[in-house]
Amino acid sequence: MKKHNFSAGPAILPAAVIEQAAAAVLDFNGIGFSLLEISHRSPEFIQVMEEAEALVSELLQLPEQYKVLFLSGGASSQFFMTAMNLLEQDGHAAYIDTGTWSSKAIKEARLFGNVDVIASSKDKQYTYIPKDYLIPEGAAYLHLTSNNTIYGTQFHAFPTTSVPMVCDMSSDIFSRPIDVSGFGLIYAGAQKNLGPAGVTLVIVNEELLGKVNRVIPSMLNYKNHIEQQSSYNTPPVFPIYVTMLTLRWIKAMGGLAAMEQHNRTKAALIYNEIDRNPLFRGVAQTEDRSLMNATFVTGDPAHEKPFLALAKEAGCDGIKGHRSVGGFRASIYNAMEQESVLALVQAMQHFERVNG
Repeated sequence: MKKHNFSAGPAILPAAVIEQAAAAVLDFNGIGFSLLEISHRSPEFIQVMEEAEALVSELLQLPEQYKVLFLSGGASSQFFMTAMNLLEQDGHAAYIDTGTWSSKAIKEARLFGNVDVIASSKDKQYTYIPKDYLIPEGAAYLHLTSNNTIYGTQFHAFPTTSVPMVCDMSSDIFSRPIDVSGFGLIYAGAQKNLGPAGVTLVIVNEELLGKVNRVIPSMLNYKNHIEQQSSYNTPPVFPIYVTMLTLRWIKAMGGLAAMEQHNRTKAALIYNEIDRNPLFRGVAQTEDRSLMNATFVTGDPAHEKPFLALAKEAGCDGIKGHRSVGGFRASIYNAMEQESVLALVQAMQHFERVNG
């Protein structure tokens, strides 16, 4: 029986990428050494880093002033690193609170300056994306989280503002085309759409850097990482290589426009079944539903464990909702095939026939 990986992260990777990465662990490009043991200063790995940067720039059509970094520390480190580099102690930044990760970012940013939470969906358990809010013109930046894995909501349109936007795109980067010019900085943990855990992608408009007066520790200063081409210290070699392979795969699949269509088709399959099936109910408001993480519950709590067992029998793994909210969550990132979504839909239909 085929297994279907609906895990929210670390998440599914393209099969071809896993095969290439596995081969590189044994012998990288025929050089007689494993990828895991080559120097990050070697010509072989420098070529990997350069290709990965070039693919990010090509796929997102980055303007020249945007720099690509591959850093350690996870997206959570960017909660404070962005504020440390961009927010003066007596300045203020605007934040939109749409869930757990944006709440954590707000907490960290308050260590470095004033934070204005200009909008929040906490009043309805983060089941929607706020629409009506005023962005302060004097803000150093506007921070938002583009996709919320726990609650299953997503920004389908970004604000139009002269204030630089800082965005945590950990769970939906490279899933659709975006206009990067509206953002001052984008960061994303790799373990959703890009690669294995262990590397964080940062895309930053270099013109925003070097303007705060505080002393920034060397390892936390974006300018140092730009100058050293993501090798200020030893970078996470294997995750960067797998990220490069994944970016190659995205390009070969037709780029971001093709990814968006692929993801919309899969999302429509699962959401149509959630709305049709009387035993299930969607959690997020319809207009804000995520294309990456479909969240839903049963009408009867007694059905939760039996459905999880049935889904497991059908090979659908990782659909249990986050421990903080319960229910179910089907994560359908780029590498998820349509047949896997259909397997889950068929399991839901079978559950209805047995229990409806």
